Amino acid sequence: MMSDQIKKLAPIIWSEIQKANHILFHCHPGPDGDSIGGALGMMHILRNIGKEATVIMGDSEPPPTLACLPGFDQIIINNWSELDLSKYDLFISQDSSDLSQITKKVEVKFPNHIRVVVIDHHETNRGYGHVNFIEPAYPSVCQMDYELCRQWNIEITPNAAACFFIGIYTDTGGFKYPATTADTFKAAAELVLIYPEFHKIVFELENNYEPEQIKFIGLSLSKIELYFNNKVAIAAVPYEELKKLGIQEVHTEKAQVSEMLRSVKGWEIGVRFTEVKSGVVTLSMRTRDANKYDLSKIAVATGFGGGHMYAAGATLTMPFNEAKKYLLKTIQRVYPELGQP
Repeated sequence: MMSDQIKKLAPIIWSEIQKANHILFHCHPGPDGDSIGGALGMMHILRNIGKEATVIMGDSEPPPTLACLPGFDQIIINNWSELDLSKYDLFISQDSSDLSQITKKVEVKFPNHIRVVVIDHHETNRGYGHVNFIEPAYPSVCQMDYELCRQWNIEITPNAAACFFIGIYTDTGGFKYPATTADTFKAAAELVLIYPEFHKIVFELENNYEPEQIKFIGLSLSKIELYFNNKVAIAAVPYEELKKLGIQEVHTEKAQVSEMLRSVKGWEIGVRFTEVKSGVVTLSMRTRDANKYDLSKIAVATGFGGGHMYAAGATLTMPFNEAKKYLLKTIQRVYPELGQP
């Protein structure tokens, strides 16, 4: 998958890195393995060549399911609004399709002294950096990072390999999503040669639920509602029910509920619909057929989200019932052939 774009941009990004003294990375809201794996992997790479590199968690709490990644304990628990930006001269934004994926808490404005490099694989990214490496054909940012390192001819350390592998593994759904290619497997194979204990991290990743996450899965599955002639399944959970069970937002983000819904024959779109705070609803969407139902179009049409054809999300700041009606109207507007909800 070594595109002409990476051959063109790799030396430009490398030049930005070489000129920088202190490089900043972030994790997007509700960070997944690709977001955290990419940030930590690049942190390890750049520290290994003598650069000062910092990763901030961003808006969300650190997800316990990814605590097994090397360097996880070195992530600074700050969001963008809490930073002293005068300390940094290069910001590498990864896996973030727009400025709201850097933070939703404040408007993002880059100081004049900070150079911005964007590395992303979301089709909805229009480019907000001085250098923009945006390639939707890649299944994960971590595969992009891996190939950048190969273009730069620098060492991928074992810790970086572990982080990149997990980013690839999670964002391909365990190598099951359509964007996975032979090059993806080649990258993964080389990374596991560098970090042979990869299976231990995969085990920790997939067997690290907290009791509250299991409670949330059970609660969500008890709340399934079917719409559009049973083609759209929505597991809608209000905030009050989360509070009763002591379930926090961090327990809802990686519970794989939308994946479970998508696994049912006939349910073409699965949606985890969770009111994580009063008046704040997060959506996680998955589909059985991305060519038929491009979820990124639905997420973008809400005005508050983005993602990929087969996996997308959004955050709706509105009351629970109003948000549900809004989502249904949005789905109907994007795909009128589904009929009435």
